[in-house]
Amino acid sequence: MDAGTPYAVRCDLTFGDIYLQVLAWIAVICVSLAAGLALMGSSRPIFALVGVGLILVLSLPFLLFAFVTTLMNHIHIDPIQTD
Repeated sequence: MDAGTPYAVRCDLTFGDIYLQVLAWIAVICVSLAAGLALMGSSRPIFALVGVGLILVLSLPFLLFAFVTTLMNHIHIDPIQTD
């Protein structure tokens, strides 16, 4: 029985491909921490903690989606030439 055509899996993802995503995530963290510090002086500082947690938890799925789709776009499956 023939084993079929062999394939090679290669990934050409570089840090430059995800650089803007990393910067965007750092910006989200900085904005949420700034909002938390701004709310910390209010009469109810629990709102600051809830706000920071909510921003981070809601933004995490979008970050993961961006990383995974970028990674999947850079994975190539090429047939290996056998002579």
